[in-house]
Formats: sequence, structure tokens, C-alpha cells
Amino acid sequence: MSLESGGSTPAPGPLPAGATPVVGSSGNVANAQAVATLPAAAGKTTWITGFQCTASGATAALPVVVTVTGTISSNMSFIFSFVTGALLGSPMLAIAFPQPIPASAVNTAIVVTLPAGGLGNTNATVTAQGFQL
Repeated sequence: MSLESGGSTPAPGPLPAGATPVVGSSGNVANAQAVATLPAAAGKTTWITGFQCTASGATAALPVVVTVTGTISSNMSFIFSFVTGALLGSPMLAIAFPQPIPASAVNTAIVVTLPAGGLGNTNATVTAQGFQL
């Protein structure tokens, strides 16, 4: 990512010099919160560039609010919908931010949380990407 003129906010592109890529993943969960954490690092700022939520369906359709916490933008919210039918796949929610978003402070983690899908939901995952600088 290149730095915009006169600023410290990275613009889209390759990672800035000295940045370390980070990825957080919830692993597979069944009818439980799926949580992906981009970790904190001493003396560094964590930035999120995007995230993805995937899941199978559930016994009943269920729209939920995915939250991103720990950013300078305060909490962000996105809607994810679990479809009716435990053997069906829910549409993926894939967010790629147009500009990386920094954590609210140095040494602060960024957390993406997908709420539980309800009865019959056997698979749900969240993965988040970013970097530390």
C-alpha cells in the first residue's frame, strides 16, 4: 500500500514498507459466535483491509449483525443472513475496504464477530485480513 501524500493513511496497493501481514480466523463453529481477531502488537498499529463471513444455513432464516470492533471508525456493522436449510450455503459476506482502517490506538486488536446462526446451523466461519505497522 502506498502512502497518500502528506498523510499516514495507506492507500490501496502493496503493503507499506515495513508492514507485517496479519490474518485472523475463527475456524469452523456450529451455532456459536465466529470470531476473527487481528492481534495487537506492542508499539504497532493494526490495520484491517477486509473480512469474509461464510456459513451453512439453519433451521430458520436468520439475519444477524456482523460487528467490527477496535477500529478508529468506532464499531462498524454489516448484515449477514443465514438461509433456511441446514444443508444449504448462505451467501458469503465479503468486505474489502477501499482504504485500510486502523485500530483505535497502538497495540489494539481488531475483532470481527459473526453471531450464532441458530438451531440447525452446523458451519460458520469468519476470516479477517490486515497488517501491522
